This record gives sequence, C-alpha cells and structure tokens, in this order.
Amino acid sequence: MKDTIAAISTALGVGAISIIRVSGEDAIEIVSKIWKGKNLKDVPTHTIHYGFIVSQDKTIDEVLLTVMKSPKTFTKEDIIEINSHGGIATTNRILELLLLHGCRLAEPGEFTKRAFLNGRIDLIEAEGVMDLISAKTEKSRNLAINQMTGQVSNLIHELRNQLVEVISNIEVNIDYPEYEDIEVVTIEKIQKTNQYLKAKIEEILKKSETGSLIKEGIKTVIVGKPNVGKSSLLNRLLEEEKAIVTDIAGTTRDIVEGDILLDGILLHMIDTAGIRKTRDQVESIGVKKSLEWIKKADLVLFVLNNEEEMTLEEEEILKQIGDKPTILIINKSDLLAKLKLPELTFPVVPISALKNEGIDELKEKIKELFHLEEIEQSDYTYLSSARSISLLKKCQNIVESIEEGIESQVPIDMLEIDLKNIWNLLGEIIGETYTEELVDEIFSRFCLGK
Repeated sequence: MKDTIAAISTALGVGAISIIRVSGEDAIEIVSKIWKGKNLKDVPTHTIHYGFIVSQDKTIDEVLLTVMKSPKTFTKEDIIEINSHGGIATTNRILELLLLHGCRLAEPGEFTKRAFLNGRIDLIEAEGVMDLISAKTEKSRNLAINQMTGQVSNLIHELRNQLVEVISNIEVNIDYPEYEDIEVVTIEKIQKTNQYLKAKIEEILKKSETGSLIKEGIKTVIVGKPNVGKSSLLNRLLEEEKAIVTDIAGTTRDIVEGDILLDGILLHMIDTAGIRKTRDQVESIGVKKSLEWIKKADLVLFVLNNEEEMTLEEEEILKQIGDKPTILIINKSDLLAKLKLPELTFPVVPISALKNEGIDELKEKIKELFHLEEIEQSDYTYLSSARSISLLKKCQNIVESIEEGIESQVPIDMLEIDLKNIWNLLGEIIGETYTEELVDEIFSRFCLGK
C-alpha cells in the first residue's frame, strides 16, 4: 500500500461536479504537479482551496481542491479530492494527468479496503459502506448506518470480551497452578459463559433474519398455469402496465420483473411464464425458468382461476412449492366458483385483478406472513451479510458442542479449544482475523472510487 491511488468517485456523465479522489503518501506531491494555486504542502489539513488544474501551463479546469492530511482521514493516508466541473472529457483528463504523474488507478473498493487495512474501520463497518451506497429503502439505509458507525460490531466485541476473560483465566490456571489468588475456572463458570453465548447468539441470529429481509428484500415469484391472471396481478401490484396482458395462453414466455415497497421492505416481483406442457420450444424454456424461480423465491404467489377446477399441472406446482412461504390467490373471485381446493395450510386471498379488488388484502397478508409490522423502527442493530451470519452459525454449532462436552464431563482444557475457536470465528466477522483472499473478494464488489 505504499503507492498512491486515484479514481473518479462520482458517476461519469454530464453534471455540475465530478470528484476525483487521490490517496497515499505522495498524494500532495503528485497533485501539486498539476495544480495552480496555494502551496498544498503548507495549507492546513481539512481545508478547501480554489485554483486550477493545469498541464504544461494549459488550463484544464477551474476546481475546488480539498486537502486532508493523515492520519485523520478515511484511509488514514493523505487524501486530496478534486472537485471539478462535471463532464466525461474534463474528468477523464484530470484522472489521466494524475496517472501520468505517478498515481495508480484504484481498484474497486480500494479506498475502503485501505481504511480497513489501516485500522480505520472493521469488516462489518466496511460492508456497511457498500450497503449504504446500494440502499434502496429508508430501512436499509438505517441498517447500513448502524453497521458503519460500529453499533453492529459492538455486539461481536461484547461476545469476544466475555470469552477472552474466561480463556485467559483457564490459561493462568493451567500455566500457574501455584497462584492461589487467581480465580479457579470451574465447569460451572464455563457453563454459565456458554449459556450467555448461546442466548446472545440466538438473539443476534434471530434479529439477523430481519436484517437480511431489510437488506435483500423479498424475492416474490408469481406462478400458475397460463391465462389465470398472473401478469394482470403483477400490473396491479406495480400500479403500471409492466406485463403484456392478452387472452392468448402463453403470452408471457420470459421473466417480467418489478419492485414494490411494502412497509419499507422491497418486494422483488417476478412474473413467470405459465406452467404447462407445451411443444413450443421458446415457451418450454420459459416454463423451465418458472420452476427454477420457485426454488429461488422467498415468497410464492400461486394464482388459480376461480372459474376452473384445479388441474393436474396445478397440483404438480403445489408439489414443487413444498413448504416454501406461499399465498394462494384465487383470481376472478367475482365470477361463479368452480374451484375446489384440497386441504392446505397456505393462506388464501380472493382477488379480481380485472376490477382491482383484493390487492390491498393481499398486501396485508404478505405483511402478516413476514411479520413486517413487527420490525422495530428504532432498532437496526442486525448482522445482514451472508458471510457474517454463516460465521455466527458456526459459533452456534460450537456452543452446542460445548454444551454436550460439559454433560459428558470433558476436561476444561479441551473445552478451552472450542472457546478459542468461537473467539477466532467472531474475529473473522469483524476482521480481527482474515485471509487476503477474503478481503479481496469483499472489496471487489465495491464501486470504483469508493
């Protein structure tokens, strides 16, 4: 990390302002080579200066330049941000000059990566930066802010602090048994600590289900046989004519998507091709995709026609759904009923997509199914990344193993090994312990310039 990096931090295009960011020990020296204005080496840190970007006495742009000197910066290195006039040509020209004078083009997420490697933030806070950039709802923004400010990390630090106290006492007991004033760690003390860990981990994991819901939204797939009103339902939910609606069976042959906001949670709506046996090659590909989406979905909206009896194909769809969260939607509920449902545990909502009836009731049923109204407005201290949740689940498994070991009267020094494993896994969550490959993978998902 000895080299100095540069990248455009704003979206390329026509706009009032573009920001080119430079970070590294030579940031001030390199920018000074293309700068006409105050001597940047003499100006106070965290100040803004008016001047020009020049190349061989030719003015490139009139800019405002922000100087931030280490260590009180995002990367803990010297940082300069050049606020130029927006526009592709001007912005690219300034970046080109920086690269010609000694900067290296930053990799995606490299500024945040340097902030992590230099100890400015931990991995949860780093992931929060990316989550904030990609947040589409107010709740997901709040979730990301709590990650960025360290409130989520504090949950993990609290668990590690409890563990380190017990582990260090065990070490002293083993290495210095002659000291009588040292607290003797008993099975009862380990059991008490393990019970605390179990309760806290279960609590965090339970909340993390909500965190994933807020961050990722609910993948909602609309399935059914052709011509039952799937596309009409999608249009009603989206409140726009997104999908083509005709009386011809098989009109929808590919996936049609759209998003709606429900109590601050995104529903990713996916209208699929009607599921039926067909010789049409294109339609059969659509049917295959529909069945695949059932497996991927968080919620299935299974649409049936009130005017028709259930077919063998629809019974097959039920088998494909299994125990996945599902709502049965009986369309054309205003017409004469011929549909007879088998014994099912799924909630049922009658609608008329044509008359826009029952749509609000459907939304309420989705809220009820996912307990959306129970999500606390004031508490967004959740883990939300698959990486951190999977690591915490590994900790949960070890906690259960310790529980079994205590019952089997396993020696304390053997239980200590499991406690250390939990401590190390918790360290991976916040980045106290990490591999280079993990860090590269996480930050490669960031946008360029961040």
